[in-house]
Amino acid sequence: MTAIGPLQAVIYGVVQGLTEFLPISSTAHLRLVQAWMDPNVNQAGFTAFTAVIQLGTMAAVVLYFWRELVHIAVAWLRGVLSYLRGGNSEERLSLEYRMGWYLILATIPVGVLGLVFSHQIETGARNLWVIGIALIVMAVVLAVAEKIGSRTRSEEDLNTSDAVVVGAAQSLALIPGVSRSGATITAGLFRGLDRVTAARFSFLMSVPAVVASGLFEARKIGGPDAPGMGVTVVATVISFIVGLASIAWLIRYISKHSTFIFIGYRIALGALVLILLATGVASAT
Repeated sequence: MTAIGPLQAVIYGVVQGLTEFLPISSTAHLRLVQAWMDPNVNQAGFTAFTAVIQLGTMAAVVLYFWRELVHIAVAWLRGVLSYLRGGNSEERLSLEYRMGWYLILATIPVGVLGLVFSHQIETGARNLWVIGIALIVMAVVLAVAEKIGSRTRSEEDLNTSDAVVVGAAQSLALIPGVSRSGATITAGLFRGLDRVTAARFSFLMSVPAVVASGLFEARKIGGPDAPGMGVTVVATVISFIVGLASIAWLIRYISKHSTFIFIGYRIALGALVLILLATGVASAT
């Protein structure tokens, strides 16, 4: 694989941080930037690189939501211990305790499918035709969710069915161009969640899956087909800084606006990718 320099690492970090939480697909943007800057890259090695630098954006989620995550972890542990000891069920009625189980349930589909289809994800699924089509299709689905979703349910109304449905939607993010946040926010809107609740739940449920994926792929960094440790660390740190700002901005934005700005952007970018491929200006692989 061609070497990734410090400047390229910074660019990848900025792109990852900007796009991980917006419903526009960080994987698609990283793949498109790679096609422009490093066309001869080994796709399996680059997939490992992108999985690892996502740890930076997950660190941003943990920092931004650290109080909530601590409360969830403590409440879940207390509830489980209470159940094992045959104690009263009061501790198991709290939102924090239930949220712990919701995050676990929501992570199972993407974890299983990620392992089963790991080879396809590293190679063929990163085809630019797939990315261009996925960008447009997911934009249409998100637009439908915006139109028909009631947006009347808040975080207190989350239930097991929400966790199962939104967790299943998260597994669609294994297809480059779909967007993890895009798929999960869309599913949340279809379930009647308000935009902020859908986004917050999307961010929280991303932590287990992305951290597991990043740690799993980290073993490849520095190998013959993957970028070196130094540039990977640079990209990861940059993605953390930019990602933290991105979370704060998106939460504020969607509390007052719809996601149609992202829908329009996805359609425009997807159409551009397909046009470039169809005219032979860009190569699909």
